[in-house]
Amino acid sequence: MTERVLMQGSWIKAVRADQLPSKGKVTLELDGRFVVIVRDADGVVHCVDDVCTHDGGPLGDGELDGFCLVCPRHGARFDVRDGRPTMPATESIPCHLVQEEDGWLMVQLSDA
Repeated sequence: MTERVLMQGSWIKAVRADQLPSKGKVTLELDGRFVVIVRDADGVVHCVDDVCTHDGGPLGDGELDGFCLVCPRHGARFDVRDGRPTMPATESIPCHLVQEEDGWLMVQLSDA
């Protein structure tokens, strides 16, 4: 699912919390930036950029394996908790703050 969401102050209303599957992900465009919101293996929600730093591919098209998004192109893995990569990627992906408010997941985009 990809949808356009408008910015509301420093926090962006992204998606209803109940629309994010357990141990799942959703890809959104927030204020002109594509991100992936994921619920990890522990049920914690994270938000990262939807771009593999190895080749620019869309991470949202890849699988969520535990705490890692796996790039569908070359298998680079990115930890959604802090953006750390594994080979062949060497550069971390930007992470964004997420909070739940009134049943909505709100995202504050980082400057990275």
